[in-house]
Amino acid sequence: MVSKESRTVVRQNKHRKIRNRFSGTAARPRLAVFRSNNHMYAQIIDDTVGKTLVSASTLQEEVKADLEKTNNVAAAAKLGEVIAKRALEAGITTVVYDRGGFIYEGKVKALAEAAREAGLEF
Repeated sequence: MVSKESRTVVRQNKHRKIRNRFSGTAARPRLAVFRSNNHMYAQIIDDTVGKTLVSASTLQEEVKADLEKTNNVAAAAKLGEVIAKRALEAGITTVVYDRGGFIYEGKVKALAEAAREAGLEF
């Protein structure tokens, strides 16, 4: 019988490999993305001190108010705009994109492109 690892385990292993290649610094923090079945979360993290500088998610009322659903591509694009706006207000212009082991497609790609269009560089 063939045993197969769950998608969650595969994603976590990919994320661990990605995180070994880069980390966020004070000059260029890390934009970390996580998506669950119902929501998306984005954080800008300085790994040298282990501190979250800026965060946004589809759970927050100001983001959720404009959305019909919280788990589709449109919600991811809105979240990308919000995180970029908050980052620029905090003085962060360049980041390292951490897709969290997820495939760069669909929601993860929409968030990244929206953040780029809103002014973040990565």
